[in-house]
Amino acid sequence: MALAAVVDAFYELTRAKARYCYTLDSRDWAGFADLMTDDVVLDVSEGTGVPVVTGRDAAVEMIRSSLSNAKSAHQVHTPLIELNSDGADVVWAMQDRVMWEGGPALTGYGHYHERWVRRGEDWKLASLRLTRLIVEFENAS
Repeated sequence: MALAAVVDAFYELTRAKARYCYTLDSRDWAGFADLMTDDVVLDVSEGTGVPVVTGRDAAVEMIRSSLSNAKSAHQVHTPLIELNSDGADVVWAMQDRVMWEGGPALTGYGHYHERWVRRGEDWKLASLRLTRLIVEFENAS
């Protein structure tokens, strides 16, 4: 792959992931859903007991319902991007902060392990697995 194509893909993928964090934290569920394939696989089961979810509508609903009555801030850093013939495998260092109204607050550190695929001109999230290295809970009330 030519260097210009690699640089373009890196830029496009980082913008797509930035949109992921922005739409998630701003609760733009239509914009959030638009970043995913119809058959996206979402795995946030590690340490949560939440089952793996398949399908865009189910994934958005699971995340939406888990963040109801909460404020959140998701950040990603230092992506490891492997481009291949049909997409990209990306590992993002991540940190999130979730504060539920009248309840606990969570600060987590870990990694998103993702598969992105091209759909026309856009990159779409095909799978995401969250692994956490550190999880801190506190009472925010």
